[in-house]
Amino acid sequence: MRVLVADDERLLADTVAEGLRRFSMAVDVCYDGDGALERIGVNRYDVAVLDRDMPGATGDEVCRSLAGSDAGTRVLLLTAAAGIRDRVAGLGLGADDYLTKPFAFAELVARVQALGRRSTPALPPVLERHGVILDVARHTATRDGRPLGLSPKEFAVLHVLMRAGGRVVSAEDLLEQAWDEFADPFTNAVRVTVMTLRKKLGQPSVIHTVPKAGYRIGEPE
Repeated sequence: MRVLVADDERLLADTVAEGLRRFSMAVDVCYDGDGALERIGVNRYDVAVLDRDMPGATGDEVCRSLAGSDAGTRVLLLTAAAGIRDRVAGLGLGADDYLTKPFAFAELVARVQALGRRSTPALPPVLERHGVILDVARHTATRDGRPLGLSPKEFAVLHVLMRAGGRVVSAEDLLEQAWDEFADPFTNAVRVTVMTLRKKLGQPSVIHTVPKAGYRIGEPE
């Protein structure tokens, strides 16, 4: 899942981003609305977490821009205003969810995960392919009942492959969906992560390399 976090409270934005990364999300961060508009013009996000009261373009304006596009990005608005009218106004802008500050981080994670599941096409919170079970909400992965102990990045790559349901996913698409905006497009991080993921999944292999195309989840070899 790729997430944009935009909040002018830098410490809060950085803390939220770091916490979401521990749940294997690729997170980009900016501290004003103009930066958020610039990023959504370049990248596709599954979820955007937006503070309503940012300098430059407000969170409301960014929300309107996303709601009027075909990006399919789900929006979670953050605000210190807790009144019913404020919540109704925020949802009326096209936001999918609304959370008031201060908030419990566990609730934020649950809401972001729920919004991610509502992205098109909708997917269940637990994915199963060829003996591998990925529970996104609990952030656990097993194969034939054996815990895999994946790193956040390995979990993210496995999630992308399992979401594809057997279709080939290119290295470029994996880099786009499992890494953030600072990822080097010429890095070998995808190849290395797939290699370590294969080792943890064990034999027989369920991740197959398709020459000059990418990787896919399939029947064990």
